[in-house]
Amino acid sequence: MKKIIVSGIIATTLGFASAAMAADLPRRGEAPAPAPVYAPAPVYNWTGFYAGVNGGIDTGSFSSGGKNAFGSNTGGAFGATLGYNYQMGQFVTGIEGDYDFQSFKASKQIGTTNYKASVSSLGTIRGRLGYAMDRSLLYVTGGYAFGTTNFRVADATIPYFAKDSGLRGGYALGAGIEYAFTNNISAKGEYLYTSLQPKNEFAGPVAVKSGANISNIRFGLNYKF
Repeated sequence: MKKIIVSGIIATTLGFASAAMAADLPRRGEAPAPAPVYAPAPVYNWTGFYAGVNGGIDTGSFSSGGKNAFGSNTGGAFGATLGYNYQMGQFVTGIEGDYDFQSFKASKQIGTTNYKASVSSLGTIRGRLGYAMDRSLLYVTGGYAFGTTNFRVADATIPYFAKDSGLRGGYALGAGIEYAFTNNISAKGEYLYTSLQPKNEFAGPVAVKSGANISNIRFGLNYKF
């Protein structure tokens, strides 16, 4: 009888031990799903060639003595842009050229003498230096400018009539902001000051020295290749 009781106790103890060990064993089944991995959004890179269009409003004067004769005026401009950017870290350097058709004109009557002047086209070749914040680019720019100027003076009482047209050189300085809406398309807003060198115009009693100073506020749309 004692042997039977002892055997039962041993069997019961072994049963509880087996159940406890089974509970400690890992469960069979599917492995837990891996934690999601979040990749940072790619940073935009400004390096590359681009081309586009631009247009804006001009204000300014015909200067260096000519301001008194030709006066000041406003006008409009529309043209094309071509350039290249190279990005190093957050800094962007590049070169940009543009050529715009202008409607910048002024005229003034002094006594019996009528003076007229205009800039019919304006181009620049400029360097750019900017600071990129992903798709936004702040920049300054400066370089060489050239424009087609037209001057005319007439006085019926002398009588006298003369005109002078030609290409003049100068410089351009400015600053702007550009934003890339897609990997290929960007838009910019820019201020550009252009000064064309003064020159002695005509001779005799109607002689005048004049160049042109133009402030241009313009917007542009570029496509990066």
